[in-house]
Amino acid sequence: MATTYFTEDHEWLRVEGGVATVGITDYAQEQLGDLVFVELPETGRKLSKGDTAVVVESVKAASDVYAPVDGEIIEANGKLSSDPSLVNSAATGAGWLWKMKLADESQLAGLMDEAAYKAHIG
Repeated sequence: MATTYFTEDHEWLRVEGGVATVGITDYAQEQLGDLVFVELPETGRKLSKGDTAVVVESVKAASDVYAPVDGEIIEANGKLSSDPSLVNSAATGAGWLWKMKLADESQLAGLMDEAAYKAHIG
């Protein structure tokens, strides 16, 4: 079963079997407005927690999306190249940004669950 975590920077991670699917939260996409471009990460790229993984551009501004934990990119959501609005319409579903193999699962302990995240944005 997958477990979902959240960061203070408004990313979500769905973790299953040592792999995290990462995206931005509904709250984040609402703040950004309509996305017009997503710069996807390269497969095989190693990330450290806090590294910029993806740049999303909206009609308002460009924003960095950070790696929530250490790991290696194993897949980027290629659908976003032609349809960045998927992030707006399905931020926590089809609008995911990348998948990464976790380097250190103990880092997940520093992240929030859904209740804590709702309190954070509350």
